[in-house]
Amino acid sequence: MSSENLPQSPEQQLRKPRVAVVFGGRSSEHGISVVTAGAVLNAIDRTAYDVLPIGITTDGRWALTADEPERMAITNRTMPDVAQLAESEEGGVVLSVDPGSREVVYTEPGAVPKALGEVDVVFPVLHGPYGEDGTLQGLLELSGVPYVGAGVLASAVGQDKEYMKRVFTSFGLPVGPYLVVRPREWDNDPAAARERITGFAAEHGWPLFIKPARAGSSIGITKVEDASGLDAAIEEARRHDPKFLVESLLRGREIECGVLEFEDGPRASVPAEIPPVTAHDFYDFEAKYIDAASGIVPAPLTEEQTAEVQRLAVEAFDACSCEGLVRADFFLTEDGGFVINEINTLPGFTPISMYPRMWQESGVSYPQLVDRLIQAALNRPTGLR
Repeated sequence: MSSENLPQSPEQQLRKPRVAVVFGGRSSEHGISVVTAGAVLNAIDRTAYDVLPIGITTDGRWALTADEPERMAITNRTMPDVAQLAESEEGGVVLSVDPGSREVVYTEPGAVPKALGEVDVVFPVLHGPYGEDGTLQGLLELSGVPYVGAGVLASAVGQDKEYMKRVFTSFGLPVGPYLVVRPREWDNDPAAARERITGFAAEHGWPLFIKPARAGSSIGITKVEDASGLDAAIEEARRHDPKFLVESLLRGREIECGVLEFEDGPRASVPAEIPPVTAHDFYDFEAKYIDAASGIVPAPLTEEQTAEVQRLAVEAFDACSCEGLVRADFFLTEDGGFVINEINTLPGFTPISMYPRMWQESGVSYPQLVDRLIQAALNRPTGLR
């Protein structure tokens, strides 16, 4: 019997739902995940929920951390780290994979394991591989624990830009020109792969963007002006993922739109615009998080353009079978059409992130947004649905 069907004891019926905020992780986006966790912990209504912060270190250890959001901020342009927040250098948190139990246990070498109680819902704020890509979601499905956000398939598709674009294309969504280079292709014959890329550039023009296929927060992306910059850009992308994408430059405006699941289905927020960042070559990681380059909310669009990008954002949400939330990123090209670049199934949730800003402008405050996501997860069963 799955845990969602288990009868509740009087104690369970009276106590507040317990939310495990899981953050950090093994990806290149470890630091920004910690920052996101700090913002979420600050926003959770402690009169309505009990909270258990669990950090995952860069080597994969699940650590019990202090509930101290103020220590999870960017300081002097330096990202925070779970290892600095962990209550022990060796202790680990274990979540049962028995769907009949949601018990969390804390273990220390040489000590008796300590039960930390049951968890009712997990709020994963992990970005990138080993967290946002369906791996954590699969573990939670095995455990029978509800969680915020997309399921296994949608998380995997939303992480892999190649298959995301293939899904978009199959549903008739407009996608820009791109090329995929898989690990075996590059490892076996890099010269042939380079030739494919330069052929793509001859057809679509320079500059190109070289990016990891399964990374986010603009990490590992390089804008390449000509063939002389290819090898360095490919090396940087492959530092984060052995599979990489090549995309042509789409000239136009960068538009983002948030999607949030309500009782009657997904709805789109007011869109935002990311203006050109003069101090950076494009809207990269440093522009987003270190220098806090700001977007325009709402985007200065016509009513028709706003309605169109909102429609496309919801279609992208549905095409990938998403749940909970998505941020959809578009280009409004010079010919007046929208092209979808990608979706993020767990978009940045820091105080300066675009997703919560768009919903704030749409009438949903940050605390309300966090509460809605938790309630939606509590009301959604695990398993096939």
